[in-house]
Amino acid sequence: MSEQKLAAHVRTEFGKGSARQARRANMIPAVIYGHGADPIHVLLPAKATTLAVRTPNALLTLDIEGEDHLALVKDIQRNQLKRIVEHLDLLTVRRGEKVQVDVAIHVEGEPAPDVVFNLEATTVLVEAEATHLPETLTVSVEGHQIGEHVHASDIVLPQGVTLLTDPETLVVNVMAPTVQDLGETEETDADTEAIAEGATAGDADADAVVTDADEK
Repeated sequence: MSEQKLAAHVRTEFGKGSARQARRANMIPAVIYGHGADPIHVLLPAKATTLAVRTPNALLTLDIEGEDHLALVKDIQRNQLKRIVEHLDLLTVRRGEKVQVDVAIHVEGEPAPDVVFNLEATTVLVEAEATHLPETLTVSVEGHQIGEHVHASDIVLPQGVTLLTDPETLVVNVMAPTVQDLGETEETDADTEAIAEGATAGDADADAVVTDADEK
């Protein structure tokens, strides 16, 4: 995982009003914590930061008043309506230090004909050096038959990455496709036909009444 370097400014004003003012100035409030040090509140450039944190477990090098701080993104608060990043929680890390993170699972390949799969675990917990975290972990279902499931222990891990999730955790469930019961549909069609026939008969009776009235 590549590091993203950003210029950060120490944040001296707090509260919702100052946070809104910072966002209007295209800055994102963030807090850096870890290693027993006092939290550092900073402001980050909105555009560059949004691009940098598109990748899960993004590693950032923050230039704070000429001093570099290596930090891992731990939490992102987003405005779902405006689709913007509103706040970041960052964890201070050191080069060579190992951290625990959840890594997303990516499935590739096609199972055997008439077989489907379901992703049961979207992430697994691993431990790795902060500067060598995998962005995703890939599992293959190529040619898998019914019953050939993928467990956490089957994931091929990059060098230096240790699996912390229970090895028996089911990651991909390979199974037969669900067969839809059409019985109810057939009954519904029969009911529809009966209603249509009743409506036709009712129309015929109405026409007969109108005809009788005309004759009178």
